[in-house]
Amino acid sequence: MHRYALKIEYNGAPYVGWQRQNDHASVQGVIEAALSKLQKGDHTITAAGRTDKGVHAMGQVAHCDLEQEWEPFRLWEALNYHCKPHPVAIVDCVPVTEDFHARFSALERRYHFRILSRRPPATLQAGLVWQVKGPLNLEAMQDAAAVLVGQHDFTTFRSTICQAKTPVKTLDRLDISRIETEWGTEYHFDVRARSFLHNQVRSFVGSLERVGAGTWTPLDMKNALDARDRAACGPVSPPHGLYLAHVTYDADPFARTPT
Repeated sequence: MHRYALKIEYNGAPYVGWQRQNDHASVQGVIEAALSKLQKGDHTITAAGRTDKGVHAMGQVAHCDLEQEWEPFRLWEALNYHCKPHPVAIVDCVPVTEDFHARFSALERRYHFRILSRRPPATLQAGLVWQVKGPLNLEAMQDAAAVLVGQHDFTTFRSTICQAKTPVKTLDRLDISRIETEWGTEYHFDVRARSFLHNQVRSFVGSLERVGAGTWTPLDMKNALDARDRAACGPVSPPHGLYLAHVTYDADPFARTPT
């Protein structure tokens, strides 16, 4: 068998999420169906993270095993051809060794969240951002975000259906920036950790938005974290502003030697 790493971009709006489900469209299902056109039979690909319904990706990573050895460019082109017309694209494809595992070899996952602040309804950005009407206090959100960085019991920011063995995780970074654009003010959240609990990033952003809007203070964020109680969490943000942006490995499988 020959193993290949795939870097994948997708718009998550039409799908129940990454994971294949019977009778429902999924990103995994789209790519596995494309693989079956290249090699007959069932295929199972493994991803670095299982994004939820409506969540997008710019840098999802998955690996697949094929009996035939493929020239990477030809495999890349063939998969993109058979993924049409779905909003799923293989943006890179490289051969890897058998010990590479998209999920277990990952050292860090980076998520990106976009909030758009403006009163008129979003049109071109609809479905790609979480729109709020009022401005947000960037400095207050940054102060509240600092409370979350480090190793904590994140029970408050964990979905009740989360299957992780422990709520204790280490959050490496949670940076927030304000970007002025022609279509409004955007607030970008850059969230990094080795792994995340179910709904953890969306729970963070929903609570931080409350801080930015003035409903919460940074102290309220600390109290929510210390409560270790899901009921203490703020509203969970919608999925369509969230993107799996990048997955880090000890050796980047997609790195190219400069020429």
